[in-house]
Amino acid sequence: MAENKFDVVVIGGGPAGYVAAIKAAQIGAKTALVEKDVLGGTCLNRGCIPTKNFLKSAEFLYEMEEAAGRGIRLENSSFTMDMPAVVKAKNKVVKKLTGGVGALLKANKVEVFKGTGVARSATEVIVNGTDVIKTGAVILAGGSKAVKLPIPGVESELVLTSDEILDIQEVPESLAIIGGGVIGIEMAMVFAAFGSKVTIVELETSILPFMEKEASDTVLKSLKKKGVNVKTGIKLDKFEETKNGIKLVLGNGEVVEADKALLSIGRQADLSCVEDLNIETERGKIVVDDKMETSVKGIFAPGDVNGRKMLAHAAFKMGEVAAVNAAAYAGVKNSEAPATADMRFVPSVVYSIPEVASVGLSEAEAAKEHELAIGYFPLAANGRALAAGAPEGFVKIIADSKYGEMLGVHIVGHGASEIINEAAALMAMEITVHEVSEIIHGHPSVSEAFMEAAADCLGRCIHLPPKTK
Repeated sequence: MAENKFDVVVIGGGPAGYVAAIKAAQIGAKTALVEKDVLGGTCLNRGCIPTKNFLKSAEFLYEMEEAAGRGIRLENSSFTMDMPAVVKAKNKVVKKLTGGVGALLKANKVEVFKGTGVARSATEVIVNGTDVIKTGAVILAGGSKAVKLPIPGVESELVLTSDEILDIQEVPESLAIIGGGVIGIEMAMVFAAFGSKVTIVELETSILPFMEKEASDTVLKSLKKKGVNVKTGIKLDKFEETKNGIKLVLGNGEVVEADKALLSIGRQADLSCVEDLNIETERGKIVVDDKMETSVKGIFAPGDVNGRKMLAHAAFKMGEVAAVNAAAYAGVKNSEAPATADMRFVPSVVYSIPEVASVGLSEAEAAKEHELAIGYFPLAANGRALAAGAPEGFVKIIADSKYGEMLGVHIVGHGASEIINEAAALMAMEITVHEVSEIIHGHPSVSEAFMEAAADCLGRCIHLPPKTK
């Protein structure tokens, strides 16, 4: 490969990387992107999109269980799962989306190099160990990889990662899931619906420990209703293969036996794009400022590699910010620089059944600096949720009692992943609960519960009994 000269070179074609490349090209930078695998990164290929395909199949099955209660008489309740067909349907969607990313890069005249990219400096990127790309600035968007702890027996082929389980070709009769976080809960819901006997083992004292306790408790109740066995506050000591599958030996002496195990204890930054570059890191993540710039001038690192918010939608925004500032550093004139990434109002969602979503502070965090007004509206009092057969859940708003500023919003229930975006948008615009309580929402809709919870913060919710003094 002859030496090339670009304004910006992006390493990694995931959510942060491909968005950064397109944004840089849009503002006039001659841009290249280096990707060693398939465009789209973890989100499109092994995360957000594939898991939602599996979850939709699970939703069909759970809804079939409730059909009789709606007067739909099925001849029988038996079904079989054709996992190769499930995986094929997932792959079809993934292929369409990754192909779309490729088309967008081409349309924006981003040159794509296939191979492993490593930054040598802010002006040089090495592809496949030998080929040199010259540039004015570098964006590191290497993403993340599944965590594998050094637990004895973890190397067994029966211990799957979150990447591998999405290509599984048959439903295991029993599945042990290590980790009660986002991936663990979502996969538990999926495989319980598919017919597996599922056990979750979580080190913390509750599942979804980063969520509000009310949210965790609601999801726990739902899991148990679906037949999932949940063990919390227990350490995993080792895996042992048996004649029939895999055995988990727990710290309290208990043993869990299963056909397959899923290790879903989170993801870690993939720093292979930096190697010997003298760049500041902290706990295995690249340190950046709000402009996404690293300790090395001219090198920017948006997305999972910096660990600020390991979410695809956060990576999108960080990628745009990195692109604007990298292009400016490279001498490309644009009116948007300098840009910063405000991560205060990034929604988090667990696509469980029911869904869990939050934005902003928890009640405990908010209480450290504010006098609080708490608004709470149960979906059991919401007409649309009841009509949909989904009364589980609530909307909880944590507000400053003096000014009505929304400090945190937590939602569990039908449509939580959509409603949370309204909350995030209004919080970013500094809209108070006084104003939200006056916004007319369509009826019947689950989003009405957000308005009702805002009114409850003020003690004037129409569709709840008065609060006792």
